[in-house]
Amino acid sequence: MQFRSILASRRNLLSLLFLTATALLQPACAQNRNDDVLLQMKQAAQRGDRARLTALLPQARGHVLEPWAAYWELKARLNEATPQEVQDFLARYAGSYQEDRLRNDWLLLLGQRRDWEAFGTMHPAFRMGDDAQVRCYAILVDMLRSGNATAAHADEVRRNWFAQRDNDDGCATAADRLVSARMLSPNDVWKKARLAIEANRPQAARTAVTIAAPDAVALFDELNGSAARFLGGRAFVAAKSRKELVVLALIKIAMADPEQAASQLESKWGPMLTPEERNWVWGTIGRQAAGKLSPQAMGYFANVTKNSDLSDDMLGWKTRAALRAGDWKEVQAATAAMSADGKQDPTWVYWRARSLQVAGGNERRAEAQRLFEGIAGTRGFYELLALEELGQRAAMPTRPAPLTAEEKNNARLNPGLNRGLYAITIGLRAEGTREWNYATNLHDKGGMD
Repeated sequence: MQFRSILASRRNLLSLLFLTATALLQPACAQNRNDDVLLQMKQAAQRGDRARLTALLPQARGHVLEPWAAYWELKARLNEATPQEVQDFLARYAGSYQEDRLRNDWLLLLGQRRDWEAFGTMHPAFRMGDDAQVRCYAILVDMLRSGNATAAHADEVRRNWFAQRDNDDGCATAADRLVSARMLSPNDVWKKARLAIEANRPQAARTAVTIAAPDAVALFDELNGSAARFLGGRAFVAAKSRKELVVLALIKIAMADPEQAASQLESKWGPMLTPEERNWVWGTIGRQAAGKLSPQAMGYFANVTKNSDLSDDMLGWKTRAALRAGDWKEVQAATAAMSADGKQDPTWVYWRARSLQVAGGNERRAEAQRLFEGIAGTRGFYELLALEELGQRAAMPTRPAPLTAEEKNNARLNPGLNRGLYAITIGLRAEGTREWNYATNLHDKGGMD
């Protein structure tokens, strides 16, 4: 198939580029006798053996991977490190991946310590910007400095918080403040609790419950211990927080047994919940059933009265279930209800376009054409399918110009590339890959030229 040949050609091209780069950089990475010290330090870091790391660090001085050795040693005792030690590390390894990663670690610690002045001073230098907690802390600092919270603050915190699977202090703290400022609603917080239960992260759910309804934390602990027993011990709920706890209990049951959750919802709890709460639980049940390829999935989803009450994840599974059932009308409805981000995902853009094609009519076909044109390309599977729908064929990209002598020399002299390749050579593949990606994509804004 042409698609397979394209992928094979790309793999060969990438392999050739990497081997070429290795050959260019290898002279700068002469074998070092202390490689074993680095490997021992990596193992000690994984064990959290601070004493061993400190004892081995002097032997790693002068090694091409010394920044990794120094990072592991300082990271292991960062809670006790002084600000001056951190500044000395940042200065000694300025411009390296390890410098920015330690800055990330220190920013998290400053946030946990509520040292907002020091956080605000250091944060602008954080180049990678890839930590959601740090982003939330930064928003919190901005709110504290300006004295007010904005809708933009709320949108950013909501997006980062909902995307975090594990319990985190940064986004939870920022969310708590935004709730107090009435820029995030209690419904936002309960939604976070639902998402956390779905992800089997009870501590993250507990944190959300603490923000939304502190008096309900003991009840949450009860339902987390046994959702079935929690529901069985209650005959009626009326308060908002109690209804939400029932929703969490039903979600917890649905994750393991969708049929049991459906039975509970139909026989007892459905009438006591709001339409939105019922829709969410039915969405959870439908998603779990769809994930198991159950023929009942579309029946569960049929109980949802408003698709926009569901998360994008639920709507994605509803779309999959509808595709298996050949129900193009539901494919169109589910993809139309997704969030702005969901609607931009090439997977759902493609299937929405296909559903419009099937529906027929000049306007729908024109919209399908526009959607296909918006994603068509060679970046992914659905982009390639969109190309085919437009009657086009994927073509190999133009061969890049050969590297110049100056570019080759710059590569030989780049310390990040040297460290990355050397780390991979001695078996520290994860560290080498991070170093390489940082040097090529993150050290300079926009990536390496």
